[in-house]
Amino acid sequence: MSGPTSGAAATTDLPARPHVPDQTGRTVVVTGANSGTGREAAKRLAAAGARVVLAVRNPEKGAEALTEVLATRPDAQAEVRVLDLADLASVRAFADGLARDLDRVDVLMNNAGISIPPERYETADGHELQWGTNFLGPFALTNLLLPLLLAAPDPRVATMCSYAANQGRIAFDDLDWERREYRALPAYAQSKLADLHLARHLAHTAGRRGWALVSTAAHPGLTRTNLQVTGPSMGREQPVRWGSGLLPMAAPENGVGSLLVAATRRDVAQGAYYGPMSGLAGPPRRALLNRRMRDAATAARLWAVAEEVTSTALPAARS
Repeated sequence: MSGPTSGAAATTDLPARPHVPDQTGRTVVVTGANSGTGREAAKRLAAAGARVVLAVRNPEKGAEALTEVLATRPDAQAEVRVLDLADLASVRAFADGLARDLDRVDVLMNNAGISIPPERYETADGHELQWGTNFLGPFALTNLLLPLLLAAPDPRVATMCSYAANQGRIAFDDLDWERREYRALPAYAQSKLADLHLARHLAHTAGRRGWALVSTAAHPGLTRTNLQVTGPSMGREQPVRWGSGLLPMAAPENGVGSLLVAATRRDVAQGAYYGPMSGLAGPPRRALLNRRMRDAATAARLWAVAEEVTSTALPAARS
């Protein structure tokens, strides 16, 4: 895959495992916290004092992850809640439960996703699996949690994208890959470019409305997680091969660095995008944005389409 072509200048490289600032008093929701970068993020955030909600599809795996979190910090405030991003009813139920039990959410980490299944599968709502899980589910969750986020003094939404977004194209005439021959990698790239549009349009909206909320994005480069197994194998535990051989992959504790920077670093800019230094590996730094990533008109159109599809919307602007 070719790299990004233009955009904001890259910042100075950050440590491979960047420091997480004190998170005492902050409540953080981490989707996909049962494994990979999500589990590492939950552990690091809890160690920094955050109250962490581990949002997982599988409660048994969530319980295992919670055990690891508590082993890192025995007095951590952490809990497991069920969230299936491939089912919009589950997304709404999860958001309703948080609204019932919490007075605010300080950070939402849209981390969970699925990658390159062997054939076209559909979500509970009839959408192509990657489009529904990687974009529509997080989009709906973000909109539904905005009232809780806006109740926090310094809210943050950090959305996990992918280096594959550099190759993504938004096909408005066939977002669910119903008319074309299904190609899993381009479908994945489309969903992750859409995630970047989500993050950047939310940043634009927050600025326009005067919200304190900061929306950021990150990608982990090539990181060794369940994403490379569960999607391609759909649970058959077969490793995915990239090209003619296996490329070296970062461990999750290093791959999560970009997302932690996007979610917790105090000096991040509105709409900032972070990724590994080389694109695929290395310490996190400000990532570049190609022309399609900077297309504000496409981002706005996509937001409007997603609002209609998910039956969710931004909170009403204060007059």
